[in-house]
Amino acid sequence: MFSFFKSKKNPGDPSETAVTSDAESESGHDESRGLTSKLKQGLARTRQSWGKQLSGLFGGGKIDEELYEELETILLTSDIGVNATHQLLENLRKQVKREALTDSVQLKQVLKESLIAMLEPLVQPLDTTLQKPFVIMITGVNGVGKTTSIGKLAKYFQSQGKSVLLAAGDTFRAAAREQLMVWGERNNITVIAPAPDSDPDKKSDPAAVIFDAVNSAKARGIDIVLADTAGRLTTQLHLMEEIKKVKRVIGKAMPDAPHEVLLVLDANTGQNAIAQVKAFDEALDVTGLILTKLDGTAKGGVVAAIAGQYPQDPPALRFVGIGEGLDDLRPFDAREFVEAMFD
Repeated sequence: MFSFFKSKKNPGDPSETAVTSDAESESGHDESRGLTSKLKQGLARTRQSWGKQLSGLFGGGKIDEELYEELETILLTSDIGVNATHQLLENLRKQVKREALTDSVQLKQVLKESLIAMLEPLVQPLDTTLQKPFVIMITGVNGVGKTTSIGKLAKYFQSQGKSVLLAAGDTFRAAAREQLMVWGERNNITVIAPAPDSDPDKKSDPAAVIFDAVNSAKARGIDIVLADTAGRLTTQLHLMEEIKKVKRVIGKAMPDAPHEVLLVLDANTGQNAIAQVKAFDEALDVTGLILTKLDGTAKGGVVAAIAGQYPQDPPALRFVGIGEGLDDLRPFDAREFVEAMFD
């Protein structure tokens, strides 16, 4: 634990105030630079492939149909999707005509700003102060990094001074309970979990586990409940029905809960992420997304694909995962994200 000692100088001393303000400002800038650097590092593979192609395309020359066709190919092969690609190309054509642009060099910044404008509606910060406890239900298919994301979310909320409780509602996957317990120990957080059973074929009721967790959080005055649920394929209709039951039971423990339903998506799945959003939204009314594994082979364009699929009412992209560290799950920032995709 760290101790912070107050200065014995006169708090009204302007020199002291200036030093403090400068130090805080510099600290904020350092943190911002650090986060931007991490994001650029996480999206390095995207930038290397996509940035190199765009640099060649926007290296100079006239703006003609051949250029638009090449750009369309680059966008489509970057997981941006058909809808988003068409929207971006339409915006580019309009701006080229409106501003009488003639040189392809001018298009790079235009494309950047068009992408940022497309992604901005996804930026909807999560407000957890509306209820106490604020119950967040986390779902997704197997292998997307759901339980790991819960551990990182717990760390994130703790850094905001929030108390957190974890509910081990994934009672089907082997070692899921143990994995969440490890995250709880690492962050010094209580985990409500079923007792280990000697019969591996006998599974605890996930709805009952989360029901107990919500009631425990109410009794303890906990700020945030993070409820893990079993991963499932969108084609497993019986399991999708079961997860609906989990949501209903949470509502019995606390009216209007869960207050947030977060769907975790693996950025490497590309266009399949869109199908997952549709399926889970139909079942659970998803309120927000977490996009993981952007530090891998993911092309990053799937973010635009999601925005392009929902031009009128896009889902909130709450967080993006850009690394393995505890601090590598961070709120989504459209401009920062787009800047990190370009050279």
